[in-house]
Amino acid sequence: MRRFICLYAALFVGGVLAPSGWAEPKLHVAATLSTFADLIGTIGGDHVDVSAVASPKFNPHFIEPKPSDILKLKKADLFVHAGLDLEAWRGPLVDAAGVPSFRSGGSKQLDLSQGIPLLQVPDHPVSRAEGDIHIFGNPHYWISPDNAKRMAKTIADKLSAVDPSHASDYNANLQDFLKRMDAKIPEWQAKMKPYVGAELIGYHDEWPYLMGFFGLKMENFLEPKPGIPPTPKQMEFLEQYIKQNYVKGIVQSSYFPTKAADSLAERTGAKVVMLVQGVGENPEASDYIAMLDYDVNQLAQALQR
Repeated sequence: MRRFICLYAALFVGGVLAPSGWAEPKLHVAATLSTFADLIGTIGGDHVDVSAVASPKFNPHFIEPKPSDILKLKKADLFVHAGLDLEAWRGPLVDAAGVPSFRSGGSKQLDLSQGIPLLQVPDHPVSRAEGDIHIFGNPHYWISPDNAKRMAKTIADKLSAVDPSHASDYNANLQDFLKRMDAKIPEWQAKMKPYVGAELIGYHDEWPYLMGFFGLKMENFLEPKPGIPPTPKQMEFLEQYIKQNYVKGIVQSSYFPTKAADSLAERTGAKVVMLVQGVGENPEASDYIAMLDYDVNQLAQALQR
């Protein structure tokens, strides 16, 4: 009788006789941005439960974490972030959560900037007189398709290290994502090929990776210096510049005020191009590939005018 009871208990614990509602525990992952959360969900699949701290509706530089965000980190097995100096709020959030291994270099954090060829790395000592200059380089790297592939590989490697029992699934999901990206990239490049070398004006300098990938030019911005709102002098300069150089588009993110861009477009005939860099920033950007589809279509429609 005792042997029967022990065998029954062993089978129950092993899952053979487990209740039908039993589910395997998932890896809890907290990400700073929605785009990172989307990539983690894509690679992690059914084995991860992922959430983002920052809403894609707001500028990722200026997020005010809530008490619920602190709780997210306390419950997380892994914390994924952009690294560099994009999320100035990241350090205080980690400190509030009280998880030392989530700090930079910690065993339970993942810096997605690793392995990314960074652009606009200052070659001189920077000062506040230059505006909000990023001392490590431009941190908006995830909007490049090539960088998304690098990030996906980084995520797969980290998930496999944290949860080796499902490493084969993470690798399979990675290969599926890379295959879908490799199918879309030629499509995007073909759509943008007629406009290689075309110039656009930006509101904020957050698009160099996307512009570089498609061979577009963006050197002038509504902000006279990074983080400084448009001034009358800058608007006057851009009005003349757009007219003289036949610039067709003014790139605008949804979380920046649109008044200046709309005014400039009205005076010059250029089109305001609303681009997104956060999954979920608008209904069309439902995942990473859909987000790039949306941005490419917006750019093509503006440049073919």
